[in-house]
Amino acid sequence: MQKWEYVTVPLLVHATKQILDNWGEDGWELVQVVPGPNAEQLVAYMKRPKS
Repeated sequence: MQKWEYVTVPLLVHATKQILDNWGEDGWELVQVVPGPNAEQLVAYMKRPKS
């Protein structure tokens, strides 16, 4: 059975693509983005297969 590991990542609105690209290079897949604590920030939930 496939096992997963998860991480939450703060995203800054002005650098969202760069942050997601960096995590994607490390094998993380974006699951969901939700509002953060203020208007300038979002929170990304990501997962990747556990080795």
